[in-house]
Amino acid sequence: MQLPHMDLWSPAFKNGEMIPVKFTCDGDDISMPLSWNGVPGGVKSFALIMDDPDAPMQVFTHWVLYNIPPTLASLPEGISKEKEVPQGLQGVNDFGEIGYGGPCPPRTHQPHRYFIRLYALDSMLQLRGGARVGDVRRSMEGHVMASAELMGRYGRKR
Repeated sequence: MQLPHMDLWSPAFKNGEMIPVKFTCDGDDISMPLSWNGVPGGVKSFALIMDDPDAPMQVFTHWVLYNIPPTLASLPEGISKEKEVPQGLQGVNDFGEIGYGGPCPPRTHQPHRYFIRLYALDSMLQLRGGARVGDVRRSMEGHVMASAELMGRYGRKR
């Protein structure tokens, strides 16, 4: 079954473009601003997962944010790196830290792709702050009403 589509974008970069250094490990390493629309009725929360499928060993998770209130249609730049924030609950990224961890590919690699996916859910996830991405994905199963995707790229100077 095809899920309804929402739109997700950032004023910082367009889909498929380079992510500004400010939002990477080479800059301020802060989360980028995001906005969305096209949300179906009945949404109880949103979940957001940002990952890098081009990482050398496996898909690398950079950001997990869930139980985002259904009243929100955007996220500001620079969400603090705490388990509980006004925008919802944050999980542990693959750097082993809470919250956002910006793009930081090895210098020997070509630019990596970073996928930011937003999911509209028909429930709140029964998880505490600090959950791992696998737990968030399992909790979302059967509850995704719609989704949206934004892809940015980043490569480091050799």
